[in-house]
Amino acid sequence: MSAVNFYDDSLRAAAYETVGVEGTYAIAFRELALILARLPRREAALDFGCGAGRSSRFLINAGYRVVGVDIAQEMVARARRADPGGDYRVLSGDQALDGLKPAMFSLVLVAWTFDNVHELSEKRQILTGLRRVLADDGTLILIASAPEIYTNEWASFTTAAYPGNRAAKSGDVVKIRIKGTEDARPYEDTYFTDADYRRVFGECRLELRATHRPLGYASEPWNWISEKATAPWAIYELSKPRGAK
Repeated sequence: MSAVNFYDDSLRAAAYETVGVEGTYAIAFRELALILARLPRREAALDFGCGAGRSSRFLINAGYRVVGVDIAQEMVARARRADPGGDYRVLSGDQALDGLKPAMFSLVLVAWTFDNVHELSEKRQILTGLRRVLADDGTLILIASAPEIYTNEWASFTTAAYPGNRAAKSGDVVKIRIKGTEDARPYEDTYFTDADYRRVFGECRLELRATHRPLGYASEPWNWISEKATAPWAIYELSKPRGAK
């Protein structure tokens, strides 16, 4: 897989490991918990792009048996240290998902992973592979950065130093920095619109059941900047046609 692998950099991995379920991220995890609560069963789950295991541990706490996979060895090592009893695996090569059995997961979570997959062809390849391992009655949840995140200020992020983001078109690289970590370098993400995602879902024979654009609540204990008026995340709830390979 050729997704951008920022996280095998030890400084970056150490910084990202400290990011928890708080601030702007809390909005996505709050919505994820609501989606999971509506699903009919909690069995095997795949956390694709598990990083240091934050999202995997979230799913474990929600009652799933989780396999966490990532291309960054540094991040997987950190996930294993944080959760020695967990199942965390390093993916490598274009056929990496072929080692997983067809229809073995009732849930597939892709949390911010596609922000760092620059090539449209690779997005298609990954989604096709994830469709294969998703159970017929399963759910694929994809959490992506909304385009608006790259042109506003947030409780957990800043984009003020990157005015070029405002002229970004689909497929362009955009920059964003996480606040409050020791690594002050920006992350280079791919600008991808809602229309882009809907098109690629259709091309990969995934059915879009719902789209969620949650906002921050005034009652929450975070110093919101844009979050109460503008959704930072796009969360897609997907399934596959019955019988699809």
